Amino acid sequence: MQVEQQRYVGEILVRRGALAAERMEELLVTAIEKDASLLDVVLATRETEEEKVVRALAEEVGIPFLEEEIRPDDVAAELVDAVPIAFARTHCLVPLVDHGDYVQVAISNPLDPGPLDDLRALLGKRVEPVAAPGEKIEDAINSVYQRKADGEIGQDTAEEVDEIQDLLDATDEAPVIRWVNNLFYNASRAAASDIHIEPGEREVIVRNRIDGKLFPVKTAPKSVHAAIVSRVKIEAGLNIAEKRLPQDGRITKKIQGRLIDVRVSTIPTARGERIVMRLLDKEKVVLDLTDLGYEGARLETLHHLITRPNGILLVTGPTGSGKTTTLSACLRRINSPELNILTAEDPVEYDIPGVGQLQIHPKIGLTFASALRAFLRQDPDVIMVGEIRDHETAEIAIHASLTGHLVLSTLHTNDAAGAVTRLVEMEVQPFLISSSVLGVIAQRLVRKLCRTCKQPYAPSVMDLRSLGVDDERFAALRRPGVQAFRGIVHTHAEDAPAAPERLSIEPLQLLTPEELTELELGLDEEPTRMVAADAITPALKPGGLPSDLSSAIFYRAIGCDDCAQTGYKGRLAISEMLIIDEAVRRDILNHADAATISRTAIAGGMRTLREDGARLVLSGITSLEEVLAATQAAEME
Repeated sequence: MQVEQQRYVGEILVRRGALAAERMEELLVTAIEKDASLLDVVLATRETEEEKVVRALAEEVGIPFLEEEIRPDDVAAELVDAVPIAFARTHCLVPLVDHGDYVQVAISNPLDPGPLDDLRALLGKRVEPVAAPGEKIEDAINSVYQRKADGEIGQDTAEEVDEIQDLLDATDEAPVIRWVNNLFYNASRAAASDIHIEPGEREVIVRNRIDGKLFPVKTAPKSVHAAIVSRVKIEAGLNIAEKRLPQDGRITKKIQGRLIDVRVSTIPTARGERIVMRLLDKEKVVLDLTDLGYEGARLETLHHLITRPNGILLVTGPTGSGKTTTLSACLRRINSPELNILTAEDPVEYDIPGVGQLQIHPKIGLTFASALRAFLRQDPDVIMVGEIRDHETAEIAIHASLTGHLVLSTLHTNDAAGAVTRLVEMEVQPFLISSSVLGVIAQRLVRKLCRTCKQPYAPSVMDLRSLGVDDERFAALRRPGVQAFRGIVHTHAEDAPAAPERLSIEPLQLLTPEELTELELGLDEEPTRMVAADAITPALKPGGLPSDLSSAIFYRAIGCDDCAQTGYKGRLAISEMLIIDEAVRRDILNHADAATISRTAIAGGMRTLREDGARLVLSGITSLEEVLAATQAAEME
């Protein structure tokens, strides 16, 4: 889209009050740099709600906005048959009602009349558009065409599909192709990271990993298992005749205009071949560090580390803890025309404009070590290595840091201090570690509680002890001046503690009556005042635990339609940041173990993983169970 057209769209959003003028200019620059649509950038960065954007565009061109929900059951089967699913998804539209001489159609982009002309040709009738958010339309498309697909690959047609032994020779393969394609579409819509296709005794079970947890999403008769596996293997370029050995391959899918890189792994099991597919959105907008949960002094410290001219910053944690996402966010924050930034990744998960990103291929000798060695001849300022796995890679990374380069990388250890001992195990000399490593971040991902259905409760003594809170602090919870129900905090004015020096608008902070003036939602008889729990938070001391727990309220997961009955929606990082200061450096040079280094860092002010998780629990962002599960390994270590 030309710059003039992009600007025209932005001016509409500004004029209609859907977007601030200053933000429009910033997002327009981002859209031009990424060669993307301004609307896609606005929605991807969550700058405003999609409903506001679509409503503004609809008002501009005079198209009605669809206020009610789209009911898939009301869409006639004839309309579904007439409009191919690929066309509906590509242009984000869905036919709604056939009125005889015209068909009402929901569209998400009122400024694009082209698809409507094609739709008139498909239907042979006049088309009357109504505007609706893309998310609402996509859900309708999914439900409408899923109903059709289920009818074609259900139990009644199992015998017919079972006859498909080899899809290369099949004459009627459409049902299986649609069924497999639907897996990708549903997973992409649900922001799933993995798709698991598992053969059972009598059926095939599909589970998606969403926010780190697996959820069953679909089943099929066991008779179609061979056809499904063959279809996936064909797309991934694997040998469909080989059923006895594990295989690995890749698929590139285009879903709603976005390229999705799919890593495919198959293994033989007693009940048939099992498939796991990892989905990587090549065009996904890289989150900022603040979106990942870094804020305040911790964000300032991390920013100081990644703007140093040389040294090594390591991020540790198990697989799936968001290490690569954090490093990509660091690169995005420091990325500028003045810096030459190179990365070696396996695979390249995020596309960062202006950064040279290299995909390693161990089979042809392109390893992390060889890539890093080649980078040093490319005049780099910043280097990111996907993982330090061996002595050779560690040695080259340290050499690069000591010769004036900033190196970012990851390690597989449970806590930050364990990274030091891991490097020693790789035969790296302690004096090289102490002189090259700037800091180590240990990270975990915890699920965020759904804001719609999370339920408050008073924590027990054991709950507080698990977060490091003693009985004396717990006794303050029993003061009669504080009550909680359904996210509302009642506090008596004479019992309110002294106000903190800085007013932080986060969950669960008790304020003085004077400070309640602007936040007050209602007023009963004095001296009781009522404020929303989401407008207040406990003051935290440097260790991460509240200095006054008289207002502590925990939240538990319940489940609703907004979070697919899980009680959680989205994830956030908790971390501990080990800075290599003089005290820690002495421990390293003295060959101290990880526990000793950790104690030294904590004495110097390091907040542990459990304490950082406690901050989120006390702020109502996540649950106690999530933090305990995520930090159990580190605590045992």
